[in-house]
Amino acid sequence: MQREILSVSDINNYIKQLLQQDGRMSSIVVRGEISNFTRHSSGHLYFSLKDKTGSIKCVMFRSSAQRLQFSPGHGMEVLAAGYVSVYERDGVYQLYVEQMMEAGAGALHMAYEKRKAALAAEGLFDTDRKRPLPFLPQKIGIVTSPTGAAIRDLLSIIRRRNPAVSVYVVPAIVQGSEGAASICKSLDVLYQKDMDVIITGRGGGSLEELWCFNEEAVVRKIAESPVPIISAVGHETDVTLADFAADVRAATPSMAAELAVPVKMQLQQELELRRRTLLQRYESCLNQKKMRLEHLSQHRLFQKPEFLLQDRQQLLDDKTEKLKQAMEQVLQQKRNQLASGAERLQAMSPLNVLSRGYALCENDTGNLVRSVSQVQKGDTITVTLEQGRLRAAVTDREEETWKQKS
Repeated sequence: MQREILSVSDINNYIKQLLQQDGRMSSIVVRGEISNFTRHSSGHLYFSLKDKTGSIKCVMFRSSAQRLQFSPGHGMEVLAAGYVSVYERDGVYQLYVEQMMEAGAGALHMAYEKRKAALAAEGLFDTDRKRPLPFLPQKIGIVTSPTGAAIRDLLSIIRRRNPAVSVYVVPAIVQGSEGAASICKSLDVLYQKDMDVIITGRGGGSLEELWCFNEEAVVRKIAESPVPIISAVGHETDVTLADFAADVRAATPSMAAELAVPVKMQLQQELELRRRTLLQRYESCLNQKKMRLEHLSQHRLFQKPEFLLQDRQQLLDDKTEKLKQAMEQVLQQKRNQLASGAERLQAMSPLNVLSRGYALCENDTGNLVRSVSQVQKGDTITVTLEQGRLRAAVTDREEETWKQKS
């Protein structure tokens, strides 16, 4: 059987595409200990994350590294969020880190941000999915704890604003490990009934206490609601993923009741209420657009437009180092050539010859005397030695050469 012949680059590119298409590898959080940490002059961070049995190479580009709230270093245990891809030049896979924090600090927050990004990418938080609340609802369903302050506030406000409204309360556990399943089950009960609007939520608490409203099952169940649904979780500063999936987010359960049930008034009061409602909807729409814009601005492509060139950034760092090494080699070669030339010049220097006991002879006209035929008996010559000169008179001359003597 004839087999396909591939280049190394073809294989690396193919594996890289497989990883990019793997949803799990496109957004992960890795816990490990930093080793081989290097902060490049370009601002990029190169390191490995290891545990007891393995390690993975990591790179964090300058745009992400600038947002770090701590100074990473060798031996530090961290949580690193990002995606896995292939560095094609070396044919190795590595973790491209976009966020990083010390392990044990903010683990829930990182999980929150990771889940928020994944669900938003599916369109569960899109503003075009939001439905307006009915102006005069006749049937309101409520999913919350039957013993908390939230249900008392909801019922009290609804009855005060419009006693004719029918309220259906389906109790649920809104805290702890059983909370998510209980909330989903209670919502399913209301989805089978003819409701005009649904309110789900609870009073305030810590991030851990509100966590069931960040569970993926609850967020998806809220997004499935057949009628407009209000998320009213915690206090005004508490924001859960359920708030993003719901049609309306109320800062408190009391506000949810006010949003769901308008007061029956005389015509003038009703007109004023409509004016305020219009203003509130305008502000709500503006806030939703702002949240959408903020979410988009946090997307990897907007935070790092150079995303598609990240491998080339790392390649550029490698080329820079090689260029430095090549320049140093060229400079060393030139230094060696210069030293060699200086040695040759020194060897050819007349002064160097004189230092070995030789002398230069000049006649009265200053010309070098190379042969006895250039002087006559009685002529005066100048003899230059390594140290000083002599004035000498020629008393005799011999025509013989050294070659003839030898």
